[in-house]
Formats: sequence, C-alpha cells, structure tokens
Amino acid sequence: MLPAQKKVLGPCLFSASRDGEEWLSGLDGKRSNRRASLALARVKTELRDRKTEVIVGIVRERISSPIRRVLVVGCGSGVEAAILASELKVEVVGVDLDGSFDSAAAAAVELRRGDATCLDFADGAFDFVFSYHVLEHIPAYRKALAEMERVLSQRGTYFVGTPNRLRLLGYLGSKDATWRDKLVWNVVDWNARLHGRFRNEYGAHAGFSPGELKAALEQVFDRTEDITLLYYLRVYQYHAGLVSLLGKLGLGGFFFPSVYFMGTK
Repeated sequence: MLPAQKKVLGPCLFSASRDGEEWLSGLDGKRSNRRASLALARVKTELRDRKTEVIVGIVRERISSPIRRVLVVGCGSGVEAAILASELKVEVVGVDLDGSFDSAAAAAVELRRGDATCLDFADGAFDFVFSYHVLEHIPAYRKALAEMERVLSQRGTYFVGTPNRLRLLGYLGSKDATWRDKLVWNVVDWNARLHGRFRNEYGAHAGFSPGELKAALEQVFDRTEDITLLYYLRVYQYHAGLVSLLGKLGLGGFFFPSVYFMGTK
C-alpha cells in the first residue's frame, strides 16, 4: 500500500488517509472568522450604546499594556460584549447565568452560560475583565470579585460599575424604560430606604456606595481608582459644567446614580 498522500490546497495541508479532515477544519475556521467579522460589522452599525463606548474611550486612555482577551462577567444579552469586541478589536468572551443572548451579539463574540462565582477559565486567562451593573445581583459578590482577580493576568485591568446606594434618584438614563417605569422604581427604592431595607441582600436594587465598592475592590485588587466623575463628564459632556460642579462640591456621591472603578491586579 502506498503511503498516505498529502496534498496542499492554499494554506491548508491535509492527508488523504484522513479524508481531508484537517483541510475541512481549516476551511471551517475561515468561514467562522468571516462570519464573526460580518457580525462585528453589523454590531458597529446596528448595536450602539453610548455608555459602553464612553467606557471604551476611558479604557483606551488609561491602559498602556496591550489588551488581547476580554472577559465580560454578567454579559446579559451580550450586546456590551459585542460592542467591546467591535471597539477594542480584541477577542471577547461573555458569561451570564441566563443565557438569553442577542442573536447578533452571539454571532460576533463567544457568549456562554456561566456562574460569576465559579468562572470556568484558567488562571490569568484574560487581560481585561469587565463587569457593568452585575455585582449587586450576586449574593456572594466577594467570591465573584475573587474569581475576576483569579482569571485576570498579571498587571491586567478590571472595570467594575454598580448602582450607587447613596443616590437620591436613579434610572433616569435607562433607555428601554418609560418615565412611568422610572417613577415607580424610584418610589420603590425610597420606600425601601424609609424602612431601612435599601440593601442588595434585602432584594432592593441598591448597589454599593462609593466607599463600600472601593473597600470590596481593595480587598482583592492591588490598585483601585474611582473614575465615576470622569465617566459622567464624558457621558453628559454637554452638561460638563454642572457635573464638574457636583464633583467639586462633593455632591456626586448623592447625585451620580452609579459608581465606577478601574484598577489592576
């Protein structure tokens, strides 16, 4: 019997004795990459989110080391993960307990069901870990933070944002909510406050105060920086004077509805 012949077709090499499995694998990879590229192009034109794009701008300014792989913890529909992939031009993986992913986002990036307190990734697998308004929904949030630190590479960067528990009003920037929804949610929040139950553990959508979130992050990560004021200056750039004044007067802790931190491992 003649030895298995090898044929070359373009960059792919396959053995006739394996029925072209290696060549087909290479072809499937090319098709998959093209589908992902087309999906990302659609994300760029159809799935836009001003707040996520602002965060990307801040990340670009403050991270000097290259980002190759990003993990989005609590990715929800996956749209944020897809926008991050489109804007940063990197590989992005999103995990969420729900698994109800947007089809366009799922075509652009890898989205999978997963538990933030038990991430199914190797140590140091990601250069950047992103978590936006998720931590307040996780009872064992300290364990989730420890997992984020574990899968982050040395000198890797994280971004964590949550609602501000000290806010006077919230939800005003919610895109998919009516004004009636926003009013009802704020009434529910204030009712919980008046009864001393405005905390995550009591089921309220409370979040963390700036001090609480900073303390929790500092227990896990080497460096923690509050970028809340910078975030709101960018998001509301046409009202930057008012935002800056609130920051200078120390009132941001009550008027900014959310808190945002970045730092390194």
